[in-house]
Amino acid sequence: MANTNSAKKMVRKIARRTAVNKARRSRVRTFVKKVEMAITAGDQAAAKTALVEAESELMRAVGKGIYHKNTGSRKVSRLSARVKSMSA
Repeated sequence: MANTNSAKKMVRKIARRTAVNKARRSRVRTFVKKVEMAITAGDQAAAKTALVEAESELMRAVGKGIYHKNTGSRKVSRLSARVKSMSA
């Protein structure tokens, strides 16, 4: 357990930051899930619009430090490849 005042303050700060990061990560997963559901439904138009939103949300999470830059790029790349392969 934290003993000093600064350590106690850091515990509080970390708890707040964790809650915010958890909410952001959950939001990203929701947007990615919308793309996944559009792909499984076979609706290419909905998948494309959902992909644009998911890409924006993923890159915002990268900017906030939730994901590493390469992780965000990889997720966007794989999703866009799956949406693109729907037309073939």
